[in-house]
Amino acid sequence: MRLFRSEEHARRWQQTADADVLTLDQAAGLARAWYVNKLAPEWRRHTVAEAEALFAQLGLDRDFWRLS
Repeated sequence: MRLFRSEEHARRWQQTADADVLTLDQAAGLARAWYVNKLAPEWRRHTVAEAEALFAQLGLDRDFWRLS
């Protein structure tokens, strides 16, 4: 995780890195959705399709988030 002093700084870094920039809302939404049932006995890992659907739902649609 990297923290930036401004949105402009984050965007400049993003142009040189094979990565993406998340807002705090996106990061919190991803954490909530990803770990929602982690402690349940029936929990299982997300499939690639489930993970990609979750990313898309959160607006994470850049190439960085494609798993397949």
